[in-house]
Amino acid sequence: MATMMAPVSVADIPVSAPQPAAAQREVVRCDHCKLVQFRTTIDCCRRCKKSLLPEPPKAQPAIALVAEPASPAKPETLSVATAVRDLRHARNLSQRQLAARMNVPRTYISKIENGKAMPTLSSLERLARALQVDISALLRDAPTRHQDEAAIITADPFLAELARYSAHLTSTQKSIFINHVRELAQNSGQLRNRRSA
Repeated sequence: MATMMAPVSVADIPVSAPQPAAAQREVVRCDHCKLVQFRTTIDCCRRCKKSLLPEPPKAQPAIALVAEPASPAKPETLSVATAVRDLRHARNLSQRQLAARMNVPRTYISKIENGKAMPTLSSLERLARALQVDISALLRDAPTRHQDEAAIITADPFLAELARYSAHLTSTQKSIFINHVRELAQNSGQLRNRRSA
């Protein structure tokens, strides 16, 4: 890939130099060897022979239905830390939001997630309540937790069918679909509240 420096007009080139076929030549800098040069017809650097063309963007992986654990299996002392982080990410909560739900400082959540603090039993209860899970979900290791979540999804025929069809969607289509389902869920919740009132 090259960085474009400036176009050069034919009038700027000395008369003794051979005139190019085009009216302008592009001055570029090779991003690999930093040589400033005119763009060649084969779009390669004269010194390092690397391409001067922009690199194609790399394909991004699609969003997985069941999130993978944030890190590989660690000792038992860190299973609570990874569980809190994984569950917080799965619920799209920031550390600040989770701390507000628990009425604790954000730094306490950070210390728990980094394994620098081990929560007490009462803190585990508040964490579980804030993350809307059982305390046992915080104490299980990540692979077991993800297997349980996958089992819940595949046990429901509707969710299993959605998972099968969503595998063929692009990330944009998945995002649109998820937002639509969220809207429907919120609307149905509002209808239930109106009926019960």
